Amino acid sequence: MDYRTLLIDSFNAAVAAADPLKIIAAHLPQPPKGRTLVVGAGKAAASMARAVELAWPADAALEGIVVTRYAHALPTERITVVEASHPVPDDEGEKAAADILARVASLGPDDRLIALVSGGGSSLLSLPVAAVPMADLKAVTKSLLKSGAPITDMNIVRKHLSRIQGGRLAAACKAPITTLIISDVTGDDPSAIASGPTCPDASTYADALAILRRFEVKAPDSILAHLEKGAAGNVDETPKPGDRLFERVDNTVIATARQSLQAGSDFFAAHGLTPVILGDTVTGEASEVAKVYAAIVKEIRGYQQPFKAPVALISGGECTVTVRGNGRGGRCAEFLASLAVELDGMPDVYAIAADTDGIDGTEDNAGAVLLPDSRSRADALDINARKMLANNDGYSYFSALGDLVITGPTLTNVNDYRVILVL
Repeated sequence: MDYRTLLIDSFNAAVAAADPLKIIAAHLPQPPKGRTLVVGAGKAAASMARAVELAWPADAALEGIVVTRYAHALPTERITVVEASHPVPDDEGEKAAADILARVASLGPDDRLIALVSGGGSSLLSLPVAAVPMADLKAVTKSLLKSGAPITDMNIVRKHLSRIQGGRLAAACKAPITTLIISDVTGDDPSAIASGPTCPDASTYADALAILRRFEVKAPDSILAHLEKGAAGNVDETPKPGDRLFERVDNTVIATARQSLQAGSDFFAAHGLTPVILGDTVTGEASEVAKVYAAIVKEIRGYQQPFKAPVALISGGECTVTVRGNGRGGRCAEFLASLAVELDGMPDVYAIAADTDGIDGTEDNAGAVLLPDSRSRADALDINARKMLANNDGYSYFSALGDLVITGPTLTNVNDYRVILVL
């Protein structure tokens, strides 16, 4: 059996389980008496918009605008698709967010807002408060990305710098709201996905300041001043749980990491391999998580505990990378490079780690595969996994071996997919 291909095919099955074109239609509301406006943001925004168009009655009015990452657009007829920068925001995203906010504010009680939310929306839907220039928002975003802060903490900061996130989009709308969400965060909390533009926000300005301190993020003066004013009660907080405005908002998570992991599990079972899902909420430093998984693999190989081989160990979630080097590579490549160091060429162990959006960090790969002969092939090329890992250069390691997984944008996003096959 070609286990490399098997791993990649399992990843494709996991991605397919979160395809908006297959899941949107069942969750759409009936057309209202008035207008239907579709807005959205995220890596899956264009495919979600296309799915709405295909399912919406041809004789019913439909209009809208969504913003997605560059190179993630799809052709649409009634909903405008705008491309912008991710993970660091840019002016195109800011202009699209301002347009979205203005159009949402124009709706009345007889209209309907359909909001399409997916991972990546926090940067794509960036509309900073008046006191914070876009250049400063970019700067703090870059610092947060390098700090190792979990995405939920990053989004708490961003919510309190935004005119549209943290429930503020819902607050600007007088119409009933249907929000359809593809989750890319552990725990599937709607308020954390794309910084929850239509969700109540339990976090505070004080929380945002504490996060900057905890991760030693040096924020521009404008940001610190705004957050400190908020913490002192001199700036309005984000709308909180219990606010009556959310009585007309229906936030529904329609795709999750768990569903995609189950699709991968079903795939391996159909191929005669025992699947074990280790969880869809795995977080922490990617290199450290890999050490834990390597210890499990060694227990299986040595003692057939806690699982008997052959087994497919499947997990999801979103690890982090605290950037200390200047190499290329996202959290999936970092995870596999660390796993390569720990397993040290162990025979009959294969692995894949890939992001379901098709992009690992900022590179052109979804992830990579680790094979039993990766160590020997690297040695032949005089490539040292430990040195590459120390430089956060997992991409270059697997690129040299020809073991990157390159899919292009998948137009969905339910976080990372990892499998370790122990034969």
